[in-house]
Amino acid sequence: MNKNDKIYVAGHAGMVGSAILRKLQAEGFDNFALRRSNELDLRNQAAVDAFFRQEKPEYVFLAAAKVGGILANDTYRAEFLYDNLMIETNVIHAAWQHDVRKLLFLGSSCIYPKLAPQPLREEYLLTGPLEPTNEPYAIAKIAGIKLCDAYRAQYGCSFISAMPTNLYGPNDNYHPENSHVLPALLRKFHEARRDGLPFVTLWGTGTPRREFLHVDDLADACHFLLQHYDEQGLVNVGVGTDISILELAQMVQRTVGYTGEIRHDRSKPDGTPRKLMDVEKLTALGWQATIGLEEGIRAVYQEYQEKHQ
Repeated sequence: MNKNDKIYVAGHAGMVGSAILRKLQAEGFDNFALRRSNELDLRNQAAVDAFFRQEKPEYVFLAAAKVGGILANDTYRAEFLYDNLMIETNVIHAAWQHDVRKLLFLGSSCIYPKLAPQPLREEYLLTGPLEPTNEPYAIAKIAGIKLCDAYRAQYGCSFISAMPTNLYGPNDNYHPENSHVLPALLRKFHEARRDGLPFVTLWGTGTPRREFLHVDDLADACHFLLQHYDEQGLVNVGVGTDISILELAQMVQRTVGYTGEIRHDRSKPDGTPRKLMDVEKLTALGWQATIGLEEGIRAVYQEYQEKHQ
């Protein structure tokens, strides 16, 4: 990549896309083709084709997606499948039609079978049933991986796929129903401290284990992979260590300074028992995460307080 190459960051206004854009700008790139969702509906094939024909991007980071936590995934199953299939299909196809030099497709750790061996290795893809609560999203992301591989095999396209673990960071979604676990906990504990509530309710048993990657680390990995990785299949992006949901809640509780009780709502689903990424493949390429979880949560909470006084 040269500093004057035109780059399209799909989803640049979201948490992942904005982190990638910040990273690229910090590295000296300044030639971007950017559109918000109200300017370009990526579910519309004709609109996507017209955009690529007009802008002619040379590199594409496909970070646009419909995302959410367990509740959102399980409630809006049709939208999570349809929207994500349409977004990735239209962008990947247009990238081939308009001679994009390289495309990076971003998926999710939920692509792996619910009961796959831990840690999750890239070869475990499609070896067992998926977690039912987010199956539509997972299927869409698996299709994106296979689509990149198919265009590579048939047309020689330099399309690669990266699967990040659970993400958090600036520009996260704190919606009470549609957010992921870490921002949801930050909001819950913040509001409980502010309102003097005696307890915070935690979904499920608190025993499932999750891995959390700061989105700025992901952006750094994406920049790295676009320069140093060009193979079919996928590569995991994570930190290689995990934490239980209860331990995460206690870490957030300490960060926020909430002194009340944590109670469990065991009627709510736990989701996948464990999701820890095997990052040996990425580490062997020469990249590893640098932002510690407690450090990252403190920074995120500071940003949250500035926006939600």
